[in-house]
Amino acid sequence: MAEAKHETKLGTAEKDLVALGIATAAIILFVGTGGSVLPSVVATLTGEGQGPDKLLVNALLLNIALIIFGWRRYRQLTHEISERRRAEAHARKLAEIDPLTGCLNRRSMADATNRLRESANASDRAVGYAMIDLDNFKQINDMHGHSIGDQVLVQLSERMREQLPNDAVLARLGGDEFAFVVAYDPENRARIDELVIRLFDNAILPFRLGSLVIDATMSIGIATDYDENGVNPMVCDAAALMHRADIAMYHAKKQGKNRYFWFEPNMETELRFRNQLEAGLRAGLENGEFLPCYEQQVDLETGDLVGFEMLARWHSPQLGVVGPELFIPIAEEIGLITDISERLLERALEDAGKWDERLTLSVNISPVQLRDPWFAQKLLKLLLTHNFPPHRLEIEVTESCLHDNIGMVRSLITSLRNQGVRVSLDDFGTGYSSLEQLRSLPFDRIKIDRSFVQELRDANGNSCIVDAIVSLGRGLDMPITVEGIESEEILQALKRLGELKGQGYFYGKPETAHEVLDRLRKIDMLRLSEEPSEADVDRDTETTNLELPRRAQN
Repeated sequence: MAEAKHETKLGTAEKDLVALGIATAAIILFVGTGGSVLPSVVATLTGEGQGPDKLLVNALLLNIALIIFGWRRYRQLTHEISERRRAEAHARKLAEIDPLTGCLNRRSMADATNRLRESANASDRAVGYAMIDLDNFKQINDMHGHSIGDQVLVQLSERMREQLPNDAVLARLGGDEFAFVVAYDPENRARIDELVIRLFDNAILPFRLGSLVIDATMSIGIATDYDENGVNPMVCDAAALMHRADIAMYHAKKQGKNRYFWFEPNMETELRFRNQLEAGLRAGLENGEFLPCYEQQVDLETGDLVGFEMLARWHSPQLGVVGPELFIPIAEEIGLITDISERLLERALEDAGKWDERLTLSVNISPVQLRDPWFAQKLLKLLLTHNFPPHRLEIEVTESCLHDNIGMVRSLITSLRNQGVRVSLDDFGTGYSSLEQLRSLPFDRIKIDRSFVQELRDANGNSCIVDAIVSLGRGLDMPITVEGIESEEILQALKRLGELKGQGYFYGKPETAHEVLDRLRKIDMLRLSEEPSEADVDRDTETTNLELPRRAQN
């Protein structure tokens, strides 16, 4: 395509040269023929001559026509050049400028950054590159429409221009992502901090669009071409600065949004680890690397085993045994939690089908699963497939789930209870559920979080919070399960509170399906008396906790 344009330009240039040559030749001939014809015309008019030669007259007339043609072509050519320049300027503007906000676009931002960096470095100054992203901008578009979202972006860009210095470069990289680059004294990095704080104070004020007022927040990541102390320049171009600022912005979002961070090398390491986890989760789902293990649940008064809680473990070939606190939040973010949970639940139902019918199975449900209006139907289908009695299954719902969609949660709980499945409120006291929700939602049981139970380790063995929750459960006629029983002191303190069910490392660490079968066989609580198959033994491995790198805290 570029070659075709080049050939067109050459062809036009050749035609212009021909027209110019014709006009020049016509003028020369006009001078020559005019010098011969005009004296003859004058002599004829004065009666002193016989008149000009007709051939020369015709040649003169032809010269005049050619001159007129050349002049017209010259005017056309001037107009074409003017139009071409305007078109090129417009095309250049379209190629470099974002049409919505008037900022530079991603393509032109790289060149502008490199130019500013070269200029700044020549005078021993640094450049700061900031990536800006509106938090939850998709919700604004979904709730109010894209036209409102566009107006928000326009107002945001105008506010940022007002706060940025005159030599700063502002660009819209796409969607709700903006970036600016500014030169500064490397020994005065606080200047960039002050600038970013001004943006938080002024650029992200409520957006008033007619009668509509929209509140928004933003996350910012900053990178520089100097080290943290502002002493040594680093070798990096615009692409590297953008990449580092993007990583810092991602870190700001992971830390809760509505904040900013400077890029640090460990952030890149953490991001690589995060990407490794995501890839590993997808591969692990395909390879069947997610297996359940089971923690005993005991009647505190009698000491009898009454059931197990299923806990998820990821047996990664690269990372070892990974606990749920690490991989479940990531699985929720990348949309794998539903598939992983269904695989684990299927295996757990298969395992629990071999236990004594008096033993129950407790399973935690992710908030993501509760957003699925067909979750109850899917769960009941699994129960039918595995011929598992609904009354032996207990679904655990955390308090945080109650705020996503209280109406859907109520409908789901009611549907499950109507089929005989029991539902408990997990980690009670750590979330934001109200007493009204606890009274109105049809829960079967309350689980006290382990963080409250640890207070019972004190010499007095007393916890006002645990006492209050137990009293509340009695008042609402809801049984209580206590998590985190790790010592004899805690157990004795809980026994004094009345009839409770408990679990914790005091009764043993979580066990594989094969280890559970061995335990139940010894106390004669197996539904099936036959030995486990080789497949059961092979797919069960020792579950141990593995220390893994955690995201750095800033």
